[in-house]
Amino acid sequence: MTAIAVACTGLTKTFDGETTAVYDLDLEVREGEILALLGPSGCGKTTTLRLIAGFIRPDAGEIEIAGRPVAGTGKFIPPEKRGVGMVFQEHALFPHLTAAENIAFGLDRKDSERQVAYLLRLTGLERLGGRYPHELSGGERQRVALARALATKPVLILLDEPFSNLDADRRAQVREDVRAILKATGSTAIFVTHDQEEAMFLGDRLAVMAAGRLVQVGTPEEIFHSPKTRFVAEFMGSTDFLPGIVRADGVETEIGLLDQEIDLPPGTEIDVAVRFDDVVFSVDEAGESMVLARHFKGAYNIYRLRLPSGRLLHAMKAHTDLIRPGTPIRIRLQPGHLLACYHEGRSVEVRG
Repeated sequence: MTAIAVACTGLTKTFDGETTAVYDLDLEVREGEILALLGPSGCGKTTTLRLIAGFIRPDAGEIEIAGRPVAGTGKFIPPEKRGVGMVFQEHALFPHLTAAENIAFGLDRKDSERQVAYLLRLTGLERLGGRYPHELSGGERQRVALARALATKPVLILLDEPFSNLDADRRAQVREDVRAILKATGSTAIFVTHDQEEAMFLGDRLAVMAAGRLVQVGTPEEIFHSPKTRFVAEFMGSTDFLPGIVRADGVETEIGLLDQEIDLPPGTEIDVAVRFDDVVFSVDEAGESMVLARHFKGAYNIYRLRLPSGRLLHAMKAHTDLIRPGTPIRIRLQPGHLLACYHEGRSVEVRG
């Protein structure tokens, strides 16, 4: 059984005596795991990271790192004694030190030369060790920051929005590099992000937060395909909600019957979470729905569709399939899998 590297129990932090940034949070991170702490701005994810790092004290709850209590029950271990490495959004490199000197900072001199050479190779910076931060690209500076965090062989790496200052193309490459480096070193890591795509790419598991509370923890596939709340379904992106009524033979919607059983009494009103790949449509002069807009995405098009009720749905078609706005259409659901359904904001059991 994989050991637990980080355990937070009942973690709570309030600022100014009234704003609760983190409330009663329970979270475990396994050894060698990359956990993405995900949520909108102000949800408490960075506060959670800072509590684990030891930059702030919790008002309640306990934190253990590698089985050692570091906060709670009258104990508070300062950051420098927690065995934690930190990678900041702004890199926080010393401008007057070279890349190699930044990595070596804090190491014993007898070990530093060998360790720095290893980390420069590991991060693909072996030819750049003599350069100063201003002579490096944003992605290179981020890799130096990661190498510096790894240099002391911490039990845990914390990354706070590490790629937010990079442009889109560079961000995709650097996050690939960072994941490969963390996995190559067997590191345990928690990184904070508000970017769903980034979280699903980097995280072995995701922990979604909202208003200071942890609302769901699971693999990227679990979070995306089986969100437990309407908030999670919305936050993970590209989700429309179609009202439905539970019937004995499925869910009745304005575009047809959804063939799946719902564990609620017939007549109950629910919301069906629908993504653009769950919807198909065809041109039909007698159709009561209409194409409103087409958004070209390169390999495919996303169409914005208006239903007879005025509700909007989105659907995907091939990049070669061009349909003009204003075209009357017929729409149907064709997901090929069970769709998540919600009653009063909470998911309900569905069966095929």
